[in-house]
Amino acid sequence: MKKFSKLALSALVFGAIVFTSCSDDDSSPPATPSIYERLGGTTMVADPDNPGQMIEQGRLSYRKVVNTTVGLIVADVQAGASGNLGAHFAPVLTEVGAGNTTNLAILVDNLTDFFSFNTGGTNAVNTYSGLDMVTAHNPALNPRMGTTSTNANYTKFVGYVGAAANQNGVASNTQLYTDIVAVLESLRDPIVQ
Repeated sequence: MKKFSKLALSALVFGAIVFTSCSDDDSSPPATPSIYERLGGTTMVADPDNPGQMIEQGRLSYRKVVNTTVGLIVADVQAGASGNLGAHFAPVLTEVGAGNTTNLAILVDNLTDFFSFNTGGTNAVNTYSGLDMVTAHNPALNPRMGTTSTNANYTKFVGYVGAAANQNGVASNTQLYTDIVAVLESLRDPIVQ
């Protein structure tokens, strides 16, 4: 029995060495960093909106894209652009028009949290505790939502986010841009109801 145990142990050690040396093969491609990491990750930078405070670069990148997206949506609503999303954001836009920006700030924070958390932001600051996508986009369950979304509405929203990403340094012809759009497309089914 001792010979069998020594033989089995020798086989295991030999196998571990062989498989370990195979896994160190340099021919395998390196893992692609998360979207959050490619947007700057956990590198701490000065927060331009909060003097004296620091923020993760990945989170700041998302916040900039979210703020720009909101700006593009509002500009189209104000201009009466065809297919604008004013009906979707009517409750929040009405509040902002009356001087109350509290719920707009909450919306921006929730979107920043959601995308940071779901694309690789692992620190506690990137925790999403908002509504699930189905509930958040159903006006019967969420009074902050003005109306349900169609595929055309959602395509328009994806276009706003793409334009906002471009304005914040993410070129359309990059893998990062493609990956961001893929995340947005993965949300189409629960949002379009």
